[in-house]
Amino acid sequence: MNAIYIRSFGNYLQLEKQHSPHTVDNYLRDVECLSSFVADKDLTSLTTQDLKHFITYAGEMELAAATLARMLSGIKSFYSFMELEGLIEVNPTLLLAAPKVSRKIPDTLSVSEVEALLQTFDLSSAEGQRNRAIAETMYGSGLRVSELLDLKISGLYLEAGYIRITGKGNKERLVPVGDSAARHIQVYKEHIRVHKTVHPQHTDTLFLNKRGKGLSRVMIFYIIKEAARRAGIEKNIYPHTLRHSFATHLVEGGANLRAVQEMLGHASITTTEIYTHLDTRFLRETLQRYHPGF
Repeated sequence: MNAIYIRSFGNYLQLEKQHSPHTVDNYLRDVECLSSFVADKDLTSLTTQDLKHFITYAGEMELAAATLARMLSGIKSFYSFMELEGLIEVNPTLLLAAPKVSRKIPDTLSVSEVEALLQTFDLSSAEGQRNRAIAETMYGSGLRVSELLDLKISGLYLEAGYIRITGKGNKERLVPVGDSAARHIQVYKEHIRVHKTVHPQHTDTLFLNKRGKGLSRVMIFYIIKEAARRAGIEKNIYPHTLRHSFATHLVEGGANLRAVQEMLGHASITTTEIYTHLDTRFLRETLQRYHPGF
């Protein structure tokens, strides 16, 4: 029966909660891990103590606190669904405490490092033009990888300086796009993409691979990693670094934190506040540079 419960939970997450495929996959994996841990036990019969044993077991696997918190979130969501469906009378997750998650300050690039990275793309090739447009868009609008992959031609309002993004939970938002990013998107769309044979399911997808289909997350990771290598950047760079850099440079420039929250699509201002901690590094450097007694 456990497999049936998990399959039904997956349908619930997709159809009713409208979670992203990434979140659905993570939550299903968490519940499947729980199911394997309890072996022959029916998931409807588990107690709070059973779940505490599982969380302890997961902690002994040396998983990050953030991963443990997400696992607990997935399991709580599963039992809320089971309660909603009338499959359990008492929700065993109600008394489960979440592990404390430390707020790690992410790596960022300086403005000069971003410029160096962007300059590494070969604009004489179709692939280089596309990849420059991708990097410009990620940094220029602070997009998540999933948002970039889902970016639609119908969501481009380049003359007005905006693009329409579908973020977490299928929530749409309008995000400003810089002149440089808009220019490179336009070049790619009008001079590169137009010559491709596009797969019928991807006629509105902006960024395409050689087969006329949407790009993968792995491909975006490779594009940014390679660009950083060519630029001689020794930091551990990944696509999300451009999003962190976008937000950091806004905060350093004096942008309103609420405006940054809106552009990033953060549900909570506390998530955006991590960039105020990054800003203290900028303030210290400024003090060292300009204060005669420092």
